[in-house]
Amino acid sequence: MSWGQEQQGHGGYGYGQQPAQGYEGYGQQGYGQQQQYVQPPYPQPPYPQQPYPQQYVDYGPPAPAEETAPLPAVEPEPVAPVVVEERVESPGEEQQAPRPTGRDRYFDTLRAVALIRVVTYHTFGWAWCGMVFPSMGIMFGLAGTLMAKSLERPAFKVVKSRLRRLLPPFWFWGFFVVLAMLIHDWMPGWEIVYWIVPLGDPPGNAWGMQAWEILWYLRTYLWFVLLSPVLLKLFRLAPIPVLLLSLSPILVLNFVWSGPDNRFGSALWDLSTYLFCWILGFAHRDGVLQKLKPALVVVLSLAAIGYGGWYAFTHQGEVGTYDLDEIPLAQAFWSAGFVMLLMWAKAYFRIDFAWLTRFRRLDRTVTIFNARAVTIYLWHEIALVLAVPLIDQFWNVPAFEKWLPLESQWFMFGIGWILIAVFILLCGWVEDVAAKKKPKLLP
Repeated sequence: MSWGQEQQGHGGYGYGQQPAQGYEGYGQQGYGQQQQYVQPPYPQPPYPQQPYPQQYVDYGPPAPAEETAPLPAVEPEPVAPVVVEERVESPGEEQQAPRPTGRDRYFDTLRAVALIRVVTYHTFGWAWCGMVFPSMGIMFGLAGTLMAKSLERPAFKVVKSRLRRLLPPFWFWGFFVVLAMLIHDWMPGWEIVYWIVPLGDPPGNAWGMQAWEILWYLRTYLWFVLLSPVLLKLFRLAPIPVLLLSLSPILVLNFVWSGPDNRFGSALWDLSTYLFCWILGFAHRDGVLQKLKPALVVVLSLAAIGYGGWYAFTHQGEVGTYDLDEIPLAQAFWSAGFVMLLMWAKAYFRIDFAWLTRFRRLDRTVTIFNARAVTIYLWHEIALVLAVPLIDQFWNVPAFEKWLPLESQWFMFGIGWILIAVFILLCGWVEDVAAKKKPKLLP
């Protein structure tokens, strides 16, 4: 995530450069490098690279607009990053039967698992992670659902609200990243404006690559937010045709025209890759999915997953891996089929995970992940990078050297989560301020 791989040369999930994987990768890439580096050009497809992607969606009965806060691609009304409504629980609530909370714990749980998967992928670099759980597609799908709900209000107010929730956490995080790169011999040009409003990939040097490459996700989310008022109107004119046609842009880019080799081209690839998932969120919100015949949904979903998997394995020679993050067409179809099954099942079987409230600690964890989704996404790569020099110091303690698995990536994974927790406590309050809430250490 792709700092992290999970997507995408415009940073992570992306189409572009790949971050180092695993413990050794983090030790080698970025940390301590001080050479001047000019932002590398965006590679031409088969598809540009990008980071990872991971947001939040509001579910269940409509809740008051200001009660929730989003994540880079997920959030309740007025949203931008991830949002989580606070719930007051009585001391004995875990003993009681689940009761309505105004939140859909099924979607909340999906978002939390997606974030965990992103951190896991950026720690170990396992190519199969995206196939087991396509986090970015799921996050964009959840964000699309939330956006459709929010657009029941005036579009200008909705877009303004989401920008307000997304940009302050990004600015706060960006201040430290930009300052660190300036100290390490980076001199930006006019492109530094993308560190204010990330409509294009913000520039950076090689030293800070693992940090800034994940911004492809925020940039893509921001464009979807801006385009949603128009996309939703088009979708409601002809729901099924528009949903199916939303896969055509990635087919055009892959087989007909690869787009320009610049920031706009990178954004175009990312938008095309996840357009279906975003529109699928509209379909879920408008009740289109539950009207479809189960057999048709299952056949189309499995067909999309099958095509995406087939394309990934038959074209891995072009990029050296079957990792979906490196093959946009495969990512688009695999995510389309996977997310459609998840959302259709949610609508058709009325899954809500209300039972989660019986397990107080687990329910609390899901709540924190949703309320601090932007913070987790932005800071997780920095946490993984800092884990390397921290573990290096453990070698100086004989007892640690003897009894701790200092060479294990799993140990780094654990230290990374400890540092992520520290960042949640130190920086998560910015999400509260952006949502016009009283700042809290934990939601």
